[in-house]
Parts: sequence; C-alpha cells; structure tokens
Amino acid sequence: MSTDTPASAPAESAAERYLAVQRSDEFAGLRRALRGFVFPMTVAFFLWYALYVILSAYARGFMGTKLFGSNINVALVFGLLQFVSTFLIAWLYSRYADRKIDPVADRIRAEIGEVTHEHGPRG
Repeated sequence: MSTDTPASAPAESAAERYLAVQRSDEFAGLRRALRGFVFPMTVAFFLWYALYVILSAYARGFMGTKLFGSNINVALVFGLLQFVSTFLIAWLYSRYADRKIDPVADRIRAEIGEVTHEHGPRG
C-alpha cells in the first residue's frame, strides 16, 4: 500500500488550472485588450507603409519634390518617418502594456501559481 500520489495528478491539476484561466472573464478581457491595441495599430502601420510604397511607385514626381537642400526630398522624409513610426508604435505599446495588459497578466500568473520568490513575476 502506497501513500504516494500518482505522477499524473499534478499535471492534471495544472492543466485544469490553465483551462480554467483560459475560460475566465479576466483572461478574455486580457485578450480583448491586447487585440484592441495590436490589430488597429497593425492595420494603421500597414496602410502607412502601403501609402509610402504606392507613392514611391506611382507618384515619383511628388516623392522627388525637394524639401531641403539638394538631397532631401519627400521620399527620404517618408522613408525616415517609417522608422519614426515604428519606434513610436513600440513606445505606445510599451506604455499601453504597462497600464492595461501587464497588471492583469501578473494577477492571472499569480493565480495559477507561477510567481516564484526567487525570480519575481516575470521569471
């Protein structure tokens, strides 16, 4: 007669906890919050990039318009603004995640017992 618990019991309870979290309203809200930022921002960036490519292909005169000096034209400014918009989106996402996503994710992580004293909430 053994008092040991079967090896599969802890895995089943962990799996059940994860499924319960996945079905929870809090997790659904977390996914909604993430999608509410990521999808619109992805569409906006894609449209901005497509505008740059289309103008470069079909509006060469406009894109070649000189703005400053002899080498700075609209195309160069639009190209540099692609980098600026990428960093802006990353910064906005970081702020959004700090306010809306991370607190909820940390609560969920704590509920399922993944927070350790050794590593903190982010492992």
